[in-house]
Amino acid sequence: MPALDGATGWLNSEPLEPEGLRGNVVLVDFWTLTCINWLRTEPYVRAWSRAYRDDGLVVIGVHTPEFSFEHEIDRVRLATGVREIDYPVALDNDYAVWTAFDNHYWPALYFVDKDGIIRDHHFGEGRYEESERVIQQLLGVNREPVSVEGTGVEAEADWSHLRSPETYLGSARAERRVSELSASLASNHWALAGEWRVEPERIVLDEAGGSIAYRFEARDVHLVLSSGLRQPIPFRVTVDGEAPGSSHGLDVDEGGNGVLLEGRLYQLVRQDGDVRERTLEIAFLEAGAEAYVFTFG
Repeated sequence: MPALDGATGWLNSEPLEPEGLRGNVVLVDFWTLTCINWLRTEPYVRAWSRAYRDDGLVVIGVHTPEFSFEHEIDRVRLATGVREIDYPVALDNDYAVWTAFDNHYWPALYFVDKDGIIRDHHFGEGRYEESERVIQQLLGVNREPVSVEGTGVEAEADWSHLRSPETYLGSARAERRVSELSASLASNHWALAGEWRVEPERIVLDEAGGSIAYRFEARDVHLVLSSGLRQPIPFRVTVDGEAPGSSHGLDVDEGGNGVLLEGRLYQLVRQDGDVRERTLEIAFLEAGAEAYVFTFG
């Protein structure tokens, strides 16, 4: 097992190293707090940690940030509390642990045996029962898999109706942006209105009243948001020009009203009933909003 001494800090634990973990089965989980793919796997990792802890399983979360604001320890500590993560978390702000494992993905699971040898790995969502069986084999136990059902942003995606891809907004990775906001956006295209500053990893609203529109087809719509102003920024969401009503997401009320409070993933829409192609628009009532990536479920 590669070294963990490149971690810049730890939550829920004193610093850990492979030598001190010998005799335990170790599951290393690379994550970053705004990643929807990790959020949907976390209920399983959390359940495995609790179900097999007494059998000798040690789960170690490695938080390797994707965006600049995710380097802040208070944000990671808040996310750890919200997700009810009680296992050790290594803060990997310098990507040292990521590099030691030669990792390239969020989420990524590495299964380490009692002698410190990586016996299996899995990248992304899915393969949950097989992953749990790997844990059981390494521990030498045999029982029924734990029952897991994610809720909220941790809920499994509606794969049968998911037609919209993850979409970054910053100039380094942006795709399918059109130059003008109109009523006839093509599928999975997006546009800006107002005074936005486009930077490599994000877009920043310089004047109140700016908006982002996206033509999507999915049950859920999420947007990673932050604010450099450290003050609440109200926003309003419409779907096909109307308040979302019962199709509002966790961070929006039926009238489409929400507030940007801290840097994280915000659920804007969770369609109630028939999932079809629709246009979302999110308008910010004050300047300072920073938007990073749309994700869907």
